[in-house]
Amino acid sequence: MQIMAWSCTYFLLAVMAPPVAQSLVAPLPVIVGGLAWGLLVAGVCAPSVGRMVDRFGGRRVLASSSVLLAFGLLGVAGATNLLTYYVAWTVLGGAMAAGLYDAAFATLGRLFGARARSLIPVVVVLASFSSTLGWPLITQLQAAMGWRCACLVLAGLHVFIGLPTHLLLIPVAGPSISVASPAATTLPLAAVKTRDSPLFLYLATLLTCQAFIVSCLSVHLLEVLRMSGVNADSVLLVAMAIGPAQGLPLALEFLAGHRWHPTWSTRLAMLSSFLAMTCLVVEPARMALLAAILYGAGNGMLTIARGALPLSLFGVAAYGRYLGLLARPMLFAQACGPLLAALVLSASGPTALLSGMWALALLGFAISFLLPVSETRLRLP
Repeated sequence: MQIMAWSCTYFLLAVMAPPVAQSLVAPLPVIVGGLAWGLLVAGVCAPSVGRMVDRFGGRRVLASSSVLLAFGLLGVAGATNLLTYYVAWTVLGGAMAAGLYDAAFATLGRLFGARARSLIPVVVVLASFSSTLGWPLITQLQAAMGWRCACLVLAGLHVFIGLPTHLLLIPVAGPSISVASPAATTLPLAAVKTRDSPLFLYLATLLTCQAFIVSCLSVHLLEVLRMSGVNADSVLLVAMAIGPAQGLPLALEFLAGHRWHPTWSTRLAMLSSFLAMTCLVVEPARMALLAAILYGAGNGMLTIARGALPLSLFGVAAYGRYLGLLARPMLFAQACGPLLAALVLSASGPTALLSGMWALALLGFAISFLLPVSETRLRLP
């Protein structure tokens, strides 16, 4: 279901933006802006979604995401102007908040507690196939029946496959765990702190820095490499190396991640991202492939740490809430990053953009050393 959710949100416009722009007689950036708007909506909704998972479990939330995805895709299919198109992306934004990583991670935490860490890599691995499977499917549907009918088919998939799968396969969670619950005999000390605690702010800043870098590179990497002197054949090779580079850390985390604290994974991920940005700043023409491998490996590892680290630091009781609060600035960064990067790229060139991302990677790496590497437990009465 993660493959379907990511394919119909993040990766939808990679295929459909040009025909949608032509049909609605709108500039391509305005059409692509629908995704940015959806991410902003998702950021607003994310904390509420996290609290709902903590209170009711993830079954209802993930099932509702299938319904919202279906209605959002129906709205896109029926859009006749920019207003109705952006209304549809408002619905899809709510679906992203309720159906992507954060809701899935929170559901695992609600069902399995600390054991969820070993299952988070499975979700990430499955979602990594979204572009591999989603893009060809959407391309074939669009070529065969047009973009509007393709959206209708995708909406049907969420109604007839996604919704029953969520309702039938996700068990009903038990009563929510509170700090005063007798069942919760130990909780991390950080679990009873507020979101304004330094620990939360450190983690939020680190993840937001990386989210900004990822969003910028996802959209502008090929153009940055071309402007930096990388030849056309090498540009494609570099881009293709990112996906496989994420596989090794995912496999390692799945097989042996339980043996070390996720803070170490976070530090290694941010170091990898920092080294990748350093390669691109120092010698992009010669070190682009190495940078892509380092960037892919770091991003894959940090995606898992994004779910595992809050579970370790803040505990199970409010796991969904903390994931939602952390997701908000990350989604805002993902929404604004490509636009800001485009402005810097057009005004100052690739060196300025890469230098800015290098500074963010350095900041994230430095902050990772402010995070603890063991849980401080609070004994409850």
